[in-house]
Amino acid sequence: MTTTPVWFVTGASSGFGSSIARRALADGATVVATARRVDRLRELEASAPDRVIPLALDVTDAAQVQRVAAEAIERAGRVDVLVNNAGYGIVGAVEETSAADLQAVMATNFFGAIALTNALLPAMRAQRAGVIVNISSMGGQIAYPGFGPYCASKFALEGMSEALRGELAPLGIKVLIVEPGAFRTEFAGAALKRMPALPDYADSVGGTRGFVESMDGTQAGDPDKAADAIVAALQAETPPLRLVLGDDAIDAVRGHAEAVLADIAAWERVGRATKFAAD
Repeated sequence: MTTTPVWFVTGASSGFGSSIARRALADGATVVATARRVDRLRELEASAPDRVIPLALDVTDAAQVQRVAAEAIERAGRVDVLVNNAGYGIVGAVEETSAADLQAVMATNFFGAIALTNALLPAMRAQRAGVIVNISSMGGQIAYPGFGPYCASKFALEGMSEALRGELAPLGIKVLIVEPGAFRTEFAGAALKRMPALPDYADSVGGTRGFVESMDGTQAGDPDKAADAIVAALQAETPPLRLVLGDDAIDAVRGHAEAVLADIAAWERVGRATKFAAD
């Protein structure tokens, strides 16, 4: 069994996945790099041919997830860090989003991540060590008009991740949720699916559509620095459950948390008055 740390990174051909894979390689790790199109991993493989295992993986294909997880363990000997990064964005009002499109984004962003986690957990449990890094979004804490289906997939991922942390801690396995804001990835470009627009949602969703169209390539966030932040969090004596990345995400998530607390305080008397009267 190798003593070199082994990272398994989905969606490693671009964006956060590429940056995280390259950072892990720079630290001396072996990287199982996966993408739907394995040819897009050639440059990464060429950078460290003896430490990159490129594998084709569609996280929505349950049988392929099992095969690739088994192959990763067979070829690398173990997996120390799983990074569930594969995913895509979708913009459109809830009503503008077809059932098929909603199911598709959930299949990739949520069910795919959980399927791969479950496929690798037996090996992590056996070694009594490991880390699961789930790439969420500030949209895993806050839902905006026009991002309902996307945020739903990330809310689900965060809920499952929070439960996993408690389940896996006694087994020596850690869980980290990463919540980036706007970073210079393909999220607002090729990786964004746009739903047909209904005129009635122009006022509520039109601004969101315009925002994502204008921000592509101008986002303040640097994916390489995000990778550095993730490694720093994992190396901390007490890693956080959630790592919020970017000024926009930090301000928005903090504001949302404060609004939730304000609602609880304002309606606490009503909420506490719902118990049965004393006998």
